[in-house]
Amino acid sequence: MISNLVLQDTIGGIKNISRCELTIVDLDGKVAASTLDDPVVNRSDIVSFADSQADTQEIRGSMYFKVYDDYQIEYVVIVTGGEETAMIGKLAAFQIQNLLVAYKEHFDKDNFIKNLLLDNLLLVDVYNRAKKLHIATGARRVVYILESEQSKDYSTLEAVKNLFAKAKNDFITAVDENSIIIVRELKETDGAREMGEVAESIVRTLGQDSQDSIHVAYGNPVSEIREVSRSYKEARMALDVGKIFFGDQNIIAYSQLGIGRLIYQLPIPLCKMFIKEIFTEKSPDDFDEETLVTINKFFENSLNVSETSRQLYIHRNTLVYRLDKLQKSTGLDLRVFDDAITFKIALMVVRYMKYMETLEY
Repeated sequence: MISNLVLQDTIGGIKNISRCELTIVDLDGKVAASTLDDPVVNRSDIVSFADSQADTQEIRGSMYFKVYDDYQIEYVVIVTGGEETAMIGKLAAFQIQNLLVAYKEHFDKDNFIKNLLLDNLLLVDVYNRAKKLHIATGARRVVYILESEQSKDYSTLEAVKNLFAKAKNDFITAVDENSIIIVRELKETDGAREMGEVAESIVRTLGQDSQDSIHVAYGNPVSEIREVSRSYKEARMALDVGKIFFGDQNIIAYSQLGIGRLIYQLPIPLCKMFIKEIFTEKSPDDFDEETLVTINKFFENSLNVSETSRQLYIHRNTLVYRLDKLQKSTGLDLRVFDDAITFKIALMVVRYMKYMETLEY
């Protein structure tokens, strides 16, 4: 429903042009907005006028006008003073009625998008409601999820809406208190680069002062409206997986998750079994900081001993000694490709298990 503030702004503008005093009341005679400081409304007059067949009527020196919403009377506009009160009243009623239609359509679209994202609609309802709301069913779309410490703030939501204000076919909504969702319509030529640029613009616009607290994730593009929920689920997974394995990145795409996506879907008992089978005595969680830094840097340099030792500012033989020591304690030689893969997956599994433990508390 239209807020009283919007109604007040509307009749305030009309008064500035016409010099007439306007008051908007509901069918109970309650004032919703008025240009008068202390409007006096007779409830019996409102009830009598609402029950009559007339759309316009003069009562006690003022002109009364009905405002309809789906053929039901929603408001009564009262115009007093000035010239051409009949014309001004009709224009005011017409304007408010159009606002009702626009706000209702906006609410219906937002409600439709929310249910679409959450898979709360039957397939036939998706297409029927999209047609009624004039939403294209065959457009390419992708779903972005923005999460930040300020996601709950109204100002953040408004900032996102302003960022996409020119994109009339995009939808900005929220299905929970922690995130903002953007359903973005894509051009046929838009690909990974263009989708990434949109995510970067969101972070750049909203995170100038606190970029580390903002995370944007997005799914794969879809070509049918019924598939939008899939892109949303992918974006949601990308956001969660990104927190676990890509904590230093503000932007993460579902297509970039790699093996992290598979690990995220593993049950915890299976993860524990895997760690116990691979590391019978010592878990990757037990390594000291120096060992972990060495391992991570070795992986970053694609198992290149020379480059890793150079970046760690240590002698090559020192690195070889550390790798030999690690092999003795774990049975895995990181210089061997298969062992390196096993170790890398184990580190990711342990990180995933830690993350899930934090959610349980």
